[in-house]
Amino acid sequence: MPRIIDVLSHPNVMDDELVYREPQGGNGDFRFGSQLIVQEGQAAVFVRQGQALDVLGPGSHSLSTGNIPLLAGLIGMVTSGKTPFTAEVYFVNLKDLPQVRWGTNPPLVMDTPGRSPGFMLLQSFGIVDIGIEDAGRFLKQYGIGKPILRLGDFGDRIQAMLLGQLAKLMSSQQITGIQAANALLDDLESGALTMLNEEFAAIGMRIKAFKANPFQAKDLTPEDIVKYGGDISTYERAKRLDVAQSAAENAGLGGGLAGAGVGLGVGNALGGQLDPNQQAMQQQLQQQQLMMQQMMMQMMQNQQGQKAASEAPAAPAAPANPTTKAEVQALLDQLDAKLASGEISEAVYTKLSAKWEARLKELGG
Repeated sequence: MPRIIDVLSHPNVMDDELVYREPQGGNGDFRFGSQLIVQEGQAAVFVRQGQALDVLGPGSHSLSTGNIPLLAGLIGMVTSGKTPFTAEVYFVNLKDLPQVRWGTNPPLVMDTPGRSPGFMLLQSFGIVDIGIEDAGRFLKQYGIGKPILRLGDFGDRIQAMLLGQLAKLMSSQQITGIQAANALLDDLESGALTMLNEEFAAIGMRIKAFKANPFQAKDLTPEDIVKYGGDISTYERAKRLDVAQSAAENAGLGGGLAGAGVGLGVGNALGGQLDPNQQAMQQQLQQQQLMMQQMMMQMMQNQQGQKAASEAPAAPAAPANPTTKAEVQALLDQLDAKLASGEISEAVYTKLSAKWEARLKELGG
């Protein structure tokens, strides 16, 4: 004869506990008249054959067809209550879970239209207070079949949902700058949590407080540009121009050429075994690094008026109508230098560089 559970309770709830099953091994045998004691901050859910049925709140309950009608109907238990029936009882912790940590891993992608490379990677971290609000809904999706479910088992899901909601809000509000992104965080901290809770309500949970550190932009690597679909050539050209502009504004740039090479990190950025696409990208970046160094050399010689120009003559000026790859490349280098020094406008630079880059491709460059 099966052992009948006459009294069932779960008073010792762990701080990070979400769901606890009784019996731990699976089905238990009950009968009408058995006592179920539910603590404050708990809900007890009867499950039979994987189906969540009746939910009982805090208090002492004598099982009857009146308080577990769904289970009674399923098993057809309308006798005097002496016949045992099998079921599982899941105790769901409804207390708030404060100080749950979260962080942007992976970073949040924010589009930056018109600014190279077309996006920024935002990083932040903080805490949320969260809890289960609908015991039956949460249990159906995540608890049934598990002896115990703790926060550590579910933390990755909370993190993914939270970051997904933040990304969705940034996209829907067309946020394209860090200042606006941090204003969104301020709104959430001030209590505008309905913007976050739509997805959490669908699984029976609710965020009750939200705290975050201000967003910071991650320094992009070549791998980041490729991974997130950015324009690597435009990005590296912008970096070259930034460095060249700094060189133009600082004539005493001792050691600048060596520093520029290290700053780009081209030689070691990809590291390890490279696939063909990465090898091609590395070669391209190395060529661009060399071009930048040559451009900086010319600018330093012009500004400082060094006599070393006679000892190390500058590259010959490109002809008006270049016909070789070397001549076209020299002309493109001169365009970069002229833009950085302010000799030509951005519009003129864009038009001429497009023309000669197209010519370079025709020559097999």
